[in-house]
Amino acid sequence: MLEADDSPATNVDGLMGQFHAYLTKKGLKSTRQRDVIALKFFSAGGHVSIEDLLALARAEYPRVGYATVYRTLKLLTECGLAAERRFGEGHTMYETAGDSAHHDHLICVECGFVLEFHSEEIEREQERVARSFGFNVIRHRHELYGLCPRARGIKGGSCPRLEGGGDADGGRGSRQ
Repeated sequence: MLEADDSPATNVDGLMGQFHAYLTKKGLKSTRQRDVIALKFFSAGGHVSIEDLLALARAEYPRVGYATVYRTLKLLTECGLAAERRFGEGHTMYETAGDSAHHDHLICVECGFVLEFHSEEIEREQERVARSFGFNVIRHRHELYGLCPRARGIKGGSCPRLEGGGDADGGRGSRQ
């Protein structure tokens, strides 16, 4: 059975505590800008680009710069709180790491919408194929590229990104 991933809300306070502990361990300061960026990231849900996160952070802290967002995401990735995902031709997105079970992705090549999904059938089939070749899978990434209903030109078709279910501030998918 195929299902969209709708994992529970992220424990933002716990993740912020882990981030602050990492900064302390590394001898780095916990600044207002870093805190705003990390809070926006943990609260965003789904996949977030650096540009998306910059816009979210600037809504609360207008003076935050691109480089600060980039460096904060790098710190979040280094300490294991963020996972970097590369979709398509150099499109890098970030999602909260370790917060949800394994999932795969559907990506619209027209609008950039990314939808997380999980299918036990696909997982079992991948394992079966690997075993048939004597291969032991350690990890994998499954990305399906295509067109959302609107991009396909389906009459009355909607774009999940444009319908409010797929932007970086709360949908399970997001823009590239």
